[in-house]
Amino acid sequence: MIDDNGETAPEWGATRRWVEGLLAPGERIGTVRTLRGGWTSVMRRLDVESEVGEGRSLVLRSFVKPFYLRHAEGLLNREAEILRLLAPGPVPAARVYAVDATAEHCDHPSLVMSLLPGTVRLAEDGAGEGGSVEGGSARGGEVEHRIGLLARQLATVHAVTPPQDQRPRAWQAWTAPERVAVPGHTARPELWARAIAAIDREAPAHRPCFLHRDFHPGNVLFTGSGADTRISGVVDWVETSWGPADLDVAHCSTALALLHGVEAGMSLADRYREAGGLLSPEPGDHLYWRLLDALAFAPDAEKVAVPWRELGREDLTPAVLTGRLEDYLQALFDRFDRFGR
Repeated sequence: MIDDNGETAPEWGATRRWVEGLLAPGERIGTVRTLRGGWTSVMRRLDVESEVGEGRSLVLRSFVKPFYLRHAEGLLNREAEILRLLAPGPVPAARVYAVDATAEHCDHPSLVMSLLPGTVRLAEDGAGEGGSVEGGSARGGEVEHRIGLLARQLATVHAVTPPQDQRPRAWQAWTAPERVAVPGHTARPELWARAIAAIDREAPAHRPCFLHRDFHPGNVLFTGSGADTRISGVVDWVETSWGPADLDVAHCSTALALLHGVEAGMSLADRYREAGGLLSPEPGDHLYWRLLDALAFAPDAEKVAVPWRELGREDLTPAVLTGRLEDYLQALFDRFDRFGR
């Protein structure tokens, strides 16, 4: 099957009929476009035409990869529950319309939600939308402004206080000392050994809160430009959890370090605190969460790099990302390891 972007896409005839059954009288699916920048699922924009009024646009998420098919029921039902919890509220999230988490009616497990305004912004300053500038690591006003917005938005997410019976699942680690994939040709094996040893301990005590759990620039939509840039949407709530704020800050910080360089990755936590967010006061505990997240990206961050490159960041090669990840690990030790080894 070829979609309206001219690309091969998984069959979705049954899924399309299911979505059409959700529409109001006089509505029909018009243009269909596959949205770029995703890894776990196929995302489609459905522009709905109406005979009696203005059209509207929906987003269809479908899990098609074998690993995510096995976990689709839990992931999609969790996202649907979280979207219902967040609406209405201060976090700009989509409205959920329907979910078929077991593919009872669809070709693949699927969820339909509203389309949020805005675009993903991964560019360096001076680059086009989603693109890069030569060198790919300079950070200036535009990136600085977006980091401040990300920090404030994350503090808002963490302030969500659902009733106890509606809290999301407890957080889960995405790596462990024995699972870290050390780069095969690293020139800094001692750094990797030190980082792995630092997470080989019990997780620190923490005050749990509401976590997005996959909050990073690829899951945030922006509108406007320059000083008028604003966050218009936060997407991808399938991993929402209950756990330490440090972990969400760590995840976004790693992504910023990979996208824009170490300085960007190191700045988010400070901006988060300025926005009223609370992190562990113990440097060693905060270091644990930062390293636990960063090591899950090893050795070359390909899971996020593939969609980032699809969005124009061709400069983010495996070698570049491995180098930035190692520089970031070193910067974390330099700042937070009280023993200064």
